[in-house]
Amino acid sequence: MPAVVGLGLYYAAVLIGSGASLPFMPVWFRAQGLSGAQMTIIFALPMFARTVAGPGLAIWADSFRLRRTPMIWLAAGAAVSYASLSLLHGFWWWLVAWFLGSTMLGVLSPLTDVIALRRARQDGFAYSVPRGVGSAAYICGNVAMGVILLRAPPVAVLVWAVSAAALAAIGAWLWLPADPVHDGTAALERRDLIRGLGGLFHQPVFLLAIASVGLIQASHGFYYSFSTLVWRRQGVPEGWIGLLWGFGVGAEVLFLWLLEPWRRRVPPERLLVIGGLGAMVRWTAFAFQPGLVLLFPLQALHALSFTATFLASLRLVERLSPPESASAAQTLNSSISGGLLTGLATIASGPLFDAWGAKGYLAMTLLAGMGVAGGVRLAMRPTRL
Repeated sequence: MPAVVGLGLYYAAVLIGSGASLPFMPVWFRAQGLSGAQMTIIFALPMFARTVAGPGLAIWADSFRLRRTPMIWLAAGAAVSYASLSLLHGFWWWLVAWFLGSTMLGVLSPLTDVIALRRARQDGFAYSVPRGVGSAAYICGNVAMGVILLRAPPVAVLVWAVSAAALAAIGAWLWLPADPVHDGTAALERRDLIRGLGGLFHQPVFLLAIASVGLIQASHGFYYSFSTLVWRRQGVPEGWIGLLWGFGVGAEVLFLWLLEPWRRRVPPERLLVIGGLGAMVRWTAFAFQPGLVLLFPLQALHALSFTATFLASLRLVERLSPPESASAAQTLNSSISGGLLTGLATIASGPLFDAWGAKGYLAMTLLAGMGVAGGVRLAMRPTRL
């Protein structure tokens, strides 16, 4: 099987689960009687822990002979953890189970990015092609779960999440190329890998880049946690909510597949600023609860707020990190943006939602603006990255 096909299938296996669980797991937790503040703790804890656990798991993954081997174990562990949510009862049990599953599953995408970026250079295909397939699968998860919840109880979200994680475990074995971790060179000792990771923290430009990316991506925290509940308060049915999420990711797919030539010509610093400005417009508009007709074009800004920012981060991190630290660097980038900073934003989102409802989006506009300021500073450096 060509690597581009296998990678596309694997991205789909990982993201079709997130497409259902990310917008709709709050519905399941709400059905169990949890408050907004309790839900934000459950969702945020894995994000905080990912800052340490993500790079730690990446170093662990680099100790294997093949890159896909640890990904099999991580996905299988996530499936078991998610399944245990239905067997346990109570806030603390759910916190532990969700923490374990989300932490393991959250490492899969950056580890896949390492394989895909390397294979794209080696085999001559565009990274955006397999990644776009995954994003299309994410849409399927959005739309399908929205329709399912019109007739099925909230537990359907949990069943979907478990099944998708199990599929990711099988898919890692069947679809990912058998790429070695060290390409014929001697494997580094774990202490050397840790030392290489530590060296990244002494690079100011690298830290500025991942912090700027992280602030813009963290501004999605309120959206990820509470957009479904905000739209339900507005009277938007679940089926339309699934379509709204799917429409946003559809814009992401079109960006990946149709704007690749333009994206290659735009410096990553500028792409980062464009993404941040798109986020500022999106969150400011959402704060004033526009009608369904306006929600769709605003969702199209996901192509900028998330996708442009994400692609800029991949290029920046790849340039600023040595090859032997590629897995750790990409995972650290993911851990900061989807971990520490998004965790803080998510924790803040709970009280904001409980007190101010949709107006909580304005705090996300501020976060995105801080990321834009960092991107401008990167772009103004005398030597372009």
